[in-house]
Amino acid sequence: MRRDSLTMAAALLVAAVAGGAVAVAGASIVGIGEGTTTVRELIREQQFPGQSDIADKPSTRLTLGDIYKRDAPGVVQVTSTTKVQLPRNDFFTNPFGLPGTQVQRALGSGFVIDKAGYIVTNYHVVGEAQSVQVSFSNSDTMKARIVGKDPYTDIALLKVEASSRALKPLDLGNSDAVRVGDQVAAIGNPFGYDRSITLGIVSALQRSLTAPNGSPIDHVIQTDAALNHGNSGGPLLNTKGQVIGVSSAISTGDNGTEGNVGIGFAIPINTVRDVIAELKQHGRVDHPLLGVVGHPISSNIAKVFNLPADHGLLVERVIPGSGAEKAGLRGGTNQVVVEGESYQLGGDLIVKASGIDLVSTERLREIVAERKPGDTLALEYFRGSERRTADVKLGRQPPTPQE
Repeated sequence: MRRDSLTMAAALLVAAVAGGAVAVAGASIVGIGEGTTTVRELIREQQFPGQSDIADKPSTRLTLGDIYKRDAPGVVQVTSTTKVQLPRNDFFTNPFGLPGTQVQRALGSGFVIDKAGYIVTNYHVVGEAQSVQVSFSNSDTMKARIVGKDPYTDIALLKVEASSRALKPLDLGNSDAVRVGDQVAAIGNPFGYDRSITLGIVSALQRSLTAPNGSPIDHVIQTDAALNHGNSGGPLLNTKGQVIGVSSAISTGDNGTEGNVGIGFAIPINTVRDVIAELKQHGRVDHPLLGVVGHPISSNIAKVFNLPADHGLLVERVIPGSGAEKAGLRGGTNQVVVEGESYQLGGDLIVKASGIDLVSTERLREIVAERKPGDTLALEYFRGSERRTADVKLGRQPPTPQE
């Protein structure tokens, strides 16, 4: 009898979830037009599954409802407005063939980090916007100033002039302590639906994500918490209600859909901390530039090519004018393909940076990222069979990456 009851309860749960999905899909979604449809949710006071196993102390455990009640007031809706130049044409949209402009709006999320009115969101939410507005509720909107933005990490910092009593800063956690399998929650404004919360786990760590300007972002958190358009810039929270990441992107798979398929990505909050500190002070982040494009090798590839080391990065290209070029490093000249993978031979093989063995391009990026433009980085490399050293003065990354 008990088993039948459980089976029926499970069926009802599935039906409820499916019915909710149909209702949302069938609703008229107004996200960035004249108004926004608000869906208010009733959150049951439930605990995260397996919460007792992952919380550090009983006193720090929060229910999903507790997290929503405490953190949702600090999550905002971000609407950016950009004027785009229209090309000349003879169609009805521009009948006289004269230059014109079109207003485009983008919708995203953000969250308050202090009582001074600073708000974190994604760079791609504000982009080159001429104006930005934030809404603490859909009826309470105010203008926000862009303090700074960093396309290399997809982070932007906004500021609003509001009473400190009206602001609810969120606590920032430690993304280095996140583990695969940890329960997480995301709060945001998917498709303009005000302050929605979704539940999931950390599916993977150390992912690499492509930033809006094409540069790689390392140490990204992967989650199956449902993220959709409008969630960008919102917080990814741990079971203590602390922000461990900034929701930034989703993978849509190969089916062409733009909806969530259970693979979302968040910029780790420890990366965000460093970025917002620079944005507060300078309005930008100066990223160091080494100036090489490299390809990691394995011991097997080293044997195939008869290389002098079983690890390192083959220098495929050296960026003109960079510190690497000034230090005399050389790129490859002869392209070969092994098992479907392309290698550029004839260039230097970098084996160490600052005394650390190099086994991946990510490791070299980490070492470079720990420094500032103008710092010197010691490299050890092979040119042919000759082992050499070079002290490379790091440059400054341009607005658009060259690699």
